[in-house]
Amino acid sequence: MSRFAALTLTIFVLAIIDTWLFGFMPATLHLQVWMSFIAWGVHFMAGGKVQGAKAAVLSMSFGALVGMCAAMAIPGLGMLGSLAAPVAVGFGAAVIVLASKVPMLEAIPAGFYGFAAIFALIGLKGVDSPQHAIGPTVISIIIGAAFGYVSEVAIDVLAKKEAAPAPAAA
Repeated sequence: MSRFAALTLTIFVLAIIDTWLFGFMPATLHLQVWMSFIAWGVHFMAGGKVQGAKAAVLSMSFGALVGMCAAMAIPGLGMLGSLAAPVAVGFGAAVIVLASKVPMLEAIPAGFYGFAAIFALIGLKGVDSPQHAIGPTVISIIIGAAFGYVSEVAIDVLAKKEAAPAPAAA
């Protein structure tokens, strides 16, 4: 099978499984399939293999943690009025960039995806605080990174079947 066909088939099947899996999660857990898909994409964006999965989990989760802290800081910045949220977000963004000097957090875009994901989850009905958003966000990220890794392995296996030489005729 060509690599492109293997990619298409693998993504088709695993996207169905990922979406189906999240459909069985109780709504009270607040796990998000869209976060899983973002982490899955980050896996490949960061080069794939173990490194890509690590970048997805570590950088996105760090970004989510920074986002949680930024969201928690907003009320304390109330004296800034309408600038409270923008200043908290600005500090959080700067922390993600500064942290990229640490090799395991070097995937700055992934950090921003995690940062945005936590704010998105806080905005959803039923998630009442940043502290209640961090767990579901990180779990969704881990699931997505796992799907990224599994899809890469499956693509390699399916594509190698075509590349294997045919046995010589006797």
